Amino acid sequence: MAKIGKIIKVAGPHVVAENMSGAKMFDIVHVSDKRLMGEIIEFKRDLASIQVYEETGGIGVGEPVYPAGEPLTVELGPGVIASIYDGIQRPLDEIYENSGDYISRGVTAAALDRKKKWD
Repeated sequence: MAKIGKIIKVAGPHVVAENMSGAKMFDIVHVSDKRLMGEIIEFKRDLASIQVYEETGGIGVGEPVYPAGEPLTVELGPGVIASIYDGIQRPLDEIYENSGDYISRGVTAAALDRKKKWD
């Protein structure tokens, strides 16, 4: 199990975190207590370079990085073709219904409707 890391550098969507031994290349991480989604793109010793897929404004040195222990994946099932998603498979229609035109940082939504069945 990977340890909780700590941010040591923020440069736009690129974050570097220390104490990331146990995490793996291409694993998903949640950056800061805002739980911004990112992906490990490089390792140097216990330092991980992370590509954050959401706005990083306000994130700072010393904040936690939570390894998810799994790579970025997409979910397939009934309704996937009928929906419109952002780049990390958040359904835009559901986000719009819940929060309007603007996608807030750290917002999550189930990728698929669990009640929908194959035709």
